[in-house]
Amino acid sequence: VQLQAFGGGLVQPGGPLRLSCAASTRTFSTSARAWFRQAPGKEREFVAAIKWNGGTTLYADSVKGRFTISVDNPRNSIYLQMDSVKPEDTAVYYCATKSLYISTRQDEYDYWGQGTLVTVSS
Repeated sequence: VQLQAFGGGLVQPGGPLRLSCAASTRTFSTSARAWFRQAPGKEREFVAAIKWNGGTTLYADSVKGRFTISVDNPRNSIYLQMDSVKPEDTAVYYCATKSLYISTRQDEYDYWGQGTLVTVSS
């Protein structure tokens, strides 16, 4: 499975941004998917995860209420709608997928995209 994340860029504090992640195979449609991020000088951390059918979601406390993860199985894609962004959201964002159940643990994810940079600054 190859994943490609895109949609990053420069956004002002308080603004919205939408990230997308497309998969190369329909296997993606039955997997759990997630977004992680890595800020400069920090370790990669969990952001959000979603069950393959969209029925269950998990969010990091730092983004809960501001970010929304969603799926589009016909397009083999997932999205991360980022609202009310803050400077501390600046990071490279990665999408990832694993079989079966969703998880917040990055060591459980098998396939990763290349990352897309989000910079929150005025």
